[in-house]
Amino acid sequence: MTVTASSGSPRVTPQLFDTLPLSSVRQAEQQDRFPDGGELNNLITFFRSGQDRIEASRVLADNAEAIVARAANKIFAGGTPLSFLEAPLSRGEVQRRDGTVLASDQAAFQASIETFTGASAATGGGNAFTRLLRGNSEDADVRVVLPTGFAPISVAKYGPERMRKSVRDLGWFLRYVGYALVAGDPSILSVNTRGLRDVLEKGCSLAATNVALQEMRAAAASLLRDRPEAREMAVQCFNVLLQELAIATPSSRQKLGSSERQGLQLPAIYALASQGKSPRYSIKLGMSGAERQEIVRAAYRQVFERDIAKGYSQAPCAQEASQLVQGKISMREFIRALGRCKEYRQQFHDRFVNSRVVELAYRHFLGRGVSSLEEFKTSFAILSDQGLHGLIDVLVNSSEYAQTFGEETVPFLRDLGEEAQESAGWGSNRKLFRFSAPFEGAPQYVTLYASYRQPFADQHVYGGGNDPIGNQYGAIFPSGTASVATRPAPYGYDSRRLLVSNGLASPGQMDSAQFRSSRPRKVGPRVVRLQQIATGGAARPRRGGLPSVRNTEASTQAVINAVYVQVLGNAGYAGERVSSDEARLENGDISLRDFVRSVARSDAFRRRYWSGLYIAKAIEVMHRRLLGRPTFGRWEIDSLFDVAARHGFYGLIDALINSKEYCDCFGEDTAPYERFITPADLNTRRVPTWKQAINLEALASGTKSERPEAQTVERLKTSGDLTQRNIQGAGGQIKWEQSSSINNRNNEQLTSFALTKQFNKTTKAKTPSWQAKVEFRGIVNPEIPGEKILQALRRNDINGFAARVGLKTSIELKPPFTEEALSSVIDETYRQLLNRIPFDDERLVEAESQLRNQTIPLVGFIEAVALSDTFQKRLSAMAPLRAAAAVSLAILGRASTPGEAAEFVQTRAANGQPAAIRKVFERREADDANRLLQIKLPSTDGRQSFRELQTTRQDSLPRPIAPVTPPIFEGDGEGKTTTLFNAVKTQAIQATAAPLPPLARALESKDTTGFQRKAGIPSPILLTPPFSEDELSIAIDATYRQLINRIPLDNERLTSAESLLRNQDLDISGFVEAVAMSDLFQQRLSSMAPLRAASAAALALLGRAATPAEVAEFLKIRAGAGQLEAVRSLLMAAESLSTNEVPRVQGMETSPGQSQSTVIRTASLYRGNSALNPPKDSAI
Repeated sequence: MTVTASSGSPRVTPQLFDTLPLSSVRQAEQQDRFPDGGELNNLITFFRSGQDRIEASRVLADNAEAIVARAANKIFAGGTPLSFLEAPLSRGEVQRRDGTVLASDQAAFQASIETFTGASAATGGGNAFTRLLRGNSEDADVRVVLPTGFAPISVAKYGPERMRKSVRDLGWFLRYVGYALVAGDPSILSVNTRGLRDVLEKGCSLAATNVALQEMRAAAASLLRDRPEAREMAVQCFNVLLQELAIATPSSRQKLGSSERQGLQLPAIYALASQGKSPRYSIKLGMSGAERQEIVRAAYRQVFERDIAKGYSQAPCAQEASQLVQGKISMREFIRALGRCKEYRQQFHDRFVNSRVVELAYRHFLGRGVSSLEEFKTSFAILSDQGLHGLIDVLVNSSEYAQTFGEETVPFLRDLGEEAQESAGWGSNRKLFRFSAPFEGAPQYVTLYASYRQPFADQHVYGGGNDPIGNQYGAIFPSGTASVATRPAPYGYDSRRLLVSNGLASPGQMDSAQFRSSRPRKVGPRVVRLQQIATGGAARPRRGGLPSVRNTEASTQAVINAVYVQVLGNAGYAGERVSSDEARLENGDISLRDFVRSVARSDAFRRRYWSGLYIAKAIEVMHRRLLGRPTFGRWEIDSLFDVAARHGFYGLIDALINSKEYCDCFGEDTAPYERFITPADLNTRRVPTWKQAINLEALASGTKSERPEAQTVERLKTSGDLTQRNIQGAGGQIKWEQSSSINNRNNEQLTSFALTKQFNKTTKAKTPSWQAKVEFRGIVNPEIPGEKILQALRRNDINGFAARVGLKTSIELKPPFTEEALSSVIDETYRQLLNRIPFDDERLVEAESQLRNQTIPLVGFIEAVALSDTFQKRLSAMAPLRAAAAVSLAILGRASTPGEAAEFVQTRAANGQPAAIRKVFERREADDANRLLQIKLPSTDGRQSFRELQTTRQDSLPRPIAPVTPPIFEGDGEGKTTTLFNAVKTQAIQATAAPLPPLARALESKDTTGFQRKAGIPSPILLTPPFSEDELSIAIDATYRQLINRIPLDNERLTSAESLLRNQDLDISGFVEAVAMSDLFQQRLSSMAPLRAASAAALALLGRAATPAEVAEFLKIRAGAGQLEAVRSLLMAAESLSTNEVPRVQGMETSPGQSQSTVIRTASLYRGNSALNPPKDSAI
């Protein structure tokens, strides 16, 4: 047993008995289904008969004394048994036989008469012989049967002590029968009666108890004669009591121990009380198919913690489940198959660390938590060495599994009542059995076992939630359930907390005289004392000659305010201040200590720190307020707890203020202050700042050294200088040299200096004052603003912009190489392709290993990264042209040309994205097999100069055509006309002969296919028989996406139409018609506005936008004959399409006879691959 940590002790109070509503819905809840007809009928009957059952229970309670007296008189002789009853069994007013209420003395007299004479209506009269023969006149089902050897018990021999216990026990039996009547289920009697047989045989007569219960049954039946249902249930409850007393006490359930596990035993009352609450599912021969399927679902619920077949339409291990139903494999092998399936690995292995995987596996396959650290180590080693399959095999093949579940039983949770539970790991077991266990990723047991070896936690001895937050105002405690950062630890009386001194000067040993008398330094809290002025005491005889104490008003108010702030947390509101005690303090009638006592006993302090808090929290916060420090440990808290229990709130206040520690620390004239705090409070109050790590290796040496001087550049920088960029001159560096004398300035500099000098009225030339003081050496090269940019643009060569200095064009990895070089190249590859370093579970471990073993070159590793899912997902999220540019930039280290981008997009649309990436790798040189081509900056190598490029662009611009711009004629004086027509005609011919841009060529083309198909629109899907199952699935899914914009659920799919299409009894056009006429497509159109519905229907069935005439026709038919007929008219219009082609959006493809407005409208409706729903804006 550990003494350093605990897994927590959540209070668990299992209900050992059942009620009718609980027992009716329990099985439905465990099987994850709705209650069936029989269970609902039980609930209906229970609620309908509720008033009758409560009334029957009230009748038994009102006549409890009469029923007990009748049973006691049956088994006892020679006295009055009811006189030994200590407390009355029935409640209410005592009445006469005529119904009049009796007074208290009359009621006592009436009770004495009934007790000693037995003349009441319930008990009846007669002697002992007549009482023994009375059972013959009762009903047959409640007739009293005397057991063999029964004889009445003499009251004198039995003794008064045993008589009181026997009469009390009879009242208990009757009370539990009333409880069972209200609950509607007699299980409460079974749970509380088991094990009493041995007790009754040792303490009294079991036969007498049997006769007494039969007599009470007969009396209750006679009272409930007019309520048949209540009478029947009461008789049933008494029969349960008699049956339980007839059964011998069952033995305790043993839990065998081992060298690693503790052997325990569970009392029989808990084991038998849990029977029937958790159903056991065992597959047997002769079961029906429905029963076997229910057992399979029970296995799903145990292993996956929910019914995934019902909730998620998943059926893992369908083949093994079929073999189990047919009896070919056992349940044990089916459980093994579920643990080894892909779904279990994804849900309970891949998402967790190995420690949590072990814990969840124990819950799923053994129905319990981890018992010990040795067991956890063994399972963790198996999981690390053999993987998940090895761990599952070890658990399923274990002898514990065979003894507990065998070959036919589905594993179940072995919780409370199933077997004895260890105290170690109690809280972890409770958390593991919760429904939220799969959502908690942090391991529970390994952290608990690690805390066993750690010292005590820095927290309150009764839990971290009892430490208030170290603020000045109020008592704020952390939540005990949300984000609990501490574990409960079993602190003993020999341990105490570590406290931090709040600026005290040498506090000394804890709880010593030096500790109590220590005063704070300047860095500690401010000490506020009451300044007192002594006056003569002879003037007032009532003082007995003692000097009075007078205080200045300013000092007294400051001290009063300090007391309020420390004790209450603030200066006190208007109705919270104790004004009378303030006046008495100012007059010197009471000391400051008594004033602190008055404030602590006020309603404001009680409301803040006592009434709304648990006693341990109240003691902690009051200790901090009045004594200025947290509590030490359990011994101090327990003593104050005892004071609070015996003397209450005021006694606890007096115990703290009258303590020796308060007298030594604060005395009579000092306001309490905060003396000690916890380390957690210290960390909370620290201001978060940046702290530089201490480098111990770089400590300053003791030897003296010269101070380093900053390097200066002997060059004058003026306002006309520019910062150096990567622009290089054409024929050499441009230098503007001047003499070293700074007085020889040019006109521009003189003008600048003249503008900046102060205005002086004198015209005498003055030598500047800085001329003799400043000396400049070197060559001055001021730069003309913008000169380098102009020189670069004027040049005819193409090297205007050079590459950035220091950026490598490639990284090479040639064998042999070191591990450091390999890691660097791998990281650079990831950065270039993925733009980040992936996580450990995302890295291509196999490809890295092959590169490390020199099985593949560097280009092979780059190709593996490019074909990985991470890189593929990154490209899939981009537009087609952006994806082409990103691939070329990552693999080739440069931007792609328009031809390369077009080839990538075409290959990607036809053969898929991986094939397009492999095409890009074919463009790499053979010499780059071990090189990572890094991204190059823009360069003009092999390209036209800026001037040539500008000339080409100007020549390629489209010029006005001759007929558009009329010629301009100019007339001279001689009547001759000079025309500019020839010049304009020449320009038009040049413009026509010049190469036109692609847009101009597309506009001037006579073919209607000027605009190519949009790259993101899917290619045509043809389903021509014979076809495979994969092709059929692709065509069906594409049809669903085209018409209803999603893949329907399993219960929504048109299974009959899919079967006809699979059997080739139906073609694609027929399947499209079936989907278009289904409720899914009709409901989709019905939810839209009329114009939007017409657009959506045409876009889905015709693959293009509807013309205005088609829209009008659709709306007309829909209004007259209904929506089905309107959809059928569109299907007839689509019959011209291929019968084996899946409908698709045609996008921007034009066709002969189709108007340009329809093409534009289709593009505006489409808006990408996911926009089959037309947009709300500009519908038609």
